[in-house]
Amino acid sequence: MIKEEIIIQNKLGLHARAASKLVDVSCQFASEISLTFNDKQVDGKSIMSVMLLAAAKGSQLFITANGSDEVIAMQAIKELIKNRFDEEE
Repeated sequence: MIKEEIIIQNKLGLHARAASKLVDVSCQFASEISLTFNDKQVDGKSIMSVMLLAAAKGSQLFITANGSDEVIAMQAIKELIKNRFDEEE
């Protein structure tokens, strides 16, 4: 199991489109993905759960990946967040 902290950097935070992209990336992997924000942990493969986190810009998320492809799953998720969900700033 891998657990890492990451800061949401895009202007609108985890709004609908960003949450959808995160779920799409998470679903590409067999590993279980979970996100934790303000002591609330959710399934990273559930669009409704991710959106309900309501994580704004600057929010500190903890991402956990657990499974056979956890390393590449974590890399892909971190890259998506680092790239601000490919949104214009």
